[in-house]
Amino acid sequence: MAELNETPSGNRTRISFFGRRNAGKSTLVNALTGQEIAIVSDVAGTTTDPVSKAMEILPLGPCLITDTAGLDDVGALGEERVRRTLEVLEKTDVAVWVVGPDAATPTDDAEVRFQQACAAKQIPVLRYTRRDSVEALKQKIAEIKLVDAPRPLIADRVEPGDLVVCVCPVDASAPKGRLILPQQQVVREILDRQATALVCQPGQLSALLQSLTVQPRFVITDSQAFGAVSKATPADIPLTSFSIVFARAKGDLAVYCAGADTIARLKDGDTVLIAEGCTHHRQCNDIGTVKLPKWLQQKAGRQLNFAFAAGNAFPDDLSRFALVVQCGGCMLTRRALQARIARCRSAGVPITNYGIAIAACHGIHVVPETCMVRR
Repeated sequence: MAELNETPSGNRTRISFFGRRNAGKSTLVNALTGQEIAIVSDVAGTTTDPVSKAMEILPLGPCLITDTAGLDDVGALGEERVRRTLEVLEKTDVAVWVVGPDAATPTDDAEVRFQQACAAKQIPVLRYTRRDSVEALKQKIAEIKLVDAPRPLIADRVEPGDLVVCVCPVDASAPKGRLILPQQQVVREILDRQATALVCQPGQLSALLQSLTVQPRFVITDSQAFGAVSKATPADIPLTSFSIVFARAKGDLAVYCAGADTIARLKDGDTVLIAEGCTHHRQCNDIGTVKLPKWLQQKAGRQLNFAFAAGNAFPDDLSRFALVVQCGGCMLTRRALQARIARCRSAGVPITNYGIAIAACHGIHVVPETCMVRR
């Protein structure tokens, strides 16, 4: 089982606490985590924004515990707090509804509506009153069979003894002194499968492949290097990208491929939303805000408009967008990505993925069944 500090945020089980104001949510969260992470007060509405804490709950494993504002908050500011609380559901694996100290407290309309919202999203709900045992609640949480358990990125495509070449560009947009999280996670999965990972930059790939006496199982590249890497990789060696394997594990490859097919049909003035699951310092040649828009305009042959969303932000109204391009989602849970796909489907807006879109812009198409590309 992965240790807490080794588990990326996007792979942790999200356990969120909901209820009315002053139900005791913050007190329960502090008791569950053994830390004072949430402010406790008799004043209704003390918790104004979701507050999260990472912890381990055995045998479930690494989790992210989130305290939320009361769903009966009032006023203009209260409505905003309720909206932010309900947004937490988009990335919740297990919900706990907290009620007051009376074990006989009847189910009210607010709880019924909440149960219905969770049922629609296939989120299991536990009911806790302030007289219940915290340890018993932990045990109930640990026994839940999750609908959206983490899926492998590439481990099921690799056999022990295989050789995989990972192409990781080191340019002005690369973080100093380390690989980015998707590259780290893929290399770790390869090693965990008792296979070998060779890491190089795009300019080294051709010479590296020529020097090998064993053919790699496949080459996996950073999506922004697709053009150069595709040219350097012989046709008989399968090729994919880090973003594409994340799309396979957390998103929907078939939906993303269909979305990529719409790039060539974009019209002048169409607006494309580019959504990233993390927030980071933008470099001068940033892939999301610079390179990807340039490639999309070249592929479409049109003058496009672009909007950007980062972190947990994702527009409520998608009607003004002709296409959504979503990052791989290494910092998002599978449930959160699936929720974004569902919202795009409901709005009738196509959605694709960074790696699949970049491949399409270079005349390379993904085969959903294999997650490899066809050149």
